[in-house]
Formats: sequence, structure tokens, C-alpha cells
Amino acid sequence: MTKINPEVLKFAKVFIFLDFCLIIYALVFQNNFWLLNTQVAFVSSLLVVTGSFLSYKKNIENRLSNIDSTKTKEGVDRDKIDEIDDPFDLYSDYEAVKEEDLTPEKIKEIINDEKSKLKKNSVKNAIFSASGFLSLYRIVGYAILVFVFFALNNNGVFMPISFIIGLSVVPFGVLISKLKI
Repeated sequence: MTKINPEVLKFAKVFIFLDFCLIIYALVFQNNFWLLNTQVAFVSSLLVVTGSFLSYKKNIENRLSNIDSTKTKEGVDRDKIDEIDDPFDLYSDYEAVKEEDLTPEKIKEIINDEKSKLKKNSVKNAIFSASGFLSLYRIVGYAILVFVFFALNNNGVFMPISFIIGLSVVPFGVLISKLKI
């Protein structure tokens, strides 16, 4: 039996509390359609966020499993001091340039070199993160959200304000969880 992460449990408590307050408000001051819209939107929003979390978690785990921290970018073994000082090998290709060697042309060359590295890395990151934003979990969450929206609308019970309030419970709950220390 796996143990639930305390951080996830904290989020769940806040979500349940906010949803319970919303249910009480809907039962006392609104009608059943208002309650239906808020609850359907809340569950749909929760599915989208959970799907996003699971897909990005899987993406990060896959990327971490492909990293070998004892090798540098060039495949050269690193000693223990290098691993402690620079565990993610951020400074292995850094070469110091003397201040008197920095001419305007040299500075432009360094800037253009760094820009080309950023462009190359942004394309690489987009390809590696594509599995996160194209995952089945997220697609199913959004499909359910669109389906319930159309189901409510086609049956004439869609109430935009209550639907938006139901959708906002999850982001507002995350905000409250992060502000609460």
C-alpha cells in the first residue's frame, strides 16, 4: 500500500473544503442547476489538473532517468569534487575571457553564440515536453470538460457564472494551499 504524499493531501483538503463551502452556498442560496454546474465544472477542472500533473510527472521522470550525472556533456568522466561543485554540469563548457580581450566584436560573437544555444535548447525542450502536453491524461480531461459543457448547454441547464465558479475552485485552491504555510 502506497503512502499519500503530504503535499497532495494538503491540496486535497483545501479542494474538498472549498467545494463543500460551494455546495452549502448552492443548497442555501441557489437552485439545483447552479449546484449541478458548479460540481460538474469542479470535477472536470480537477481531472484536467490531475491529468496535467501526471503527464508532466511522467515526463520529468523519463528525462531524469536518461541523465547520467557522472558524465559531462562531452562524455568525459567527472571526479567527485566536480560532482559536488557542479552537480548538473552547468559550467563545464564555460571558458573565462579576459576583460582586455572583450572587444565589441567579441561581445557580439559571445551573445550570438548564446542565442543560438538558446534556440537549439528551446526546440529540444519543446520536443521533449511534447509528451507532457499531448498526453492521454490531459486530452481525456479536456475532452470530459468539453463534453460536460455541451451536455449542460444542450439540456438547457448551463449557467455560465456557476460553471466558471466551479472551474475556479481548483486554481483558487492551489493558490490558498501555497499561501497557507
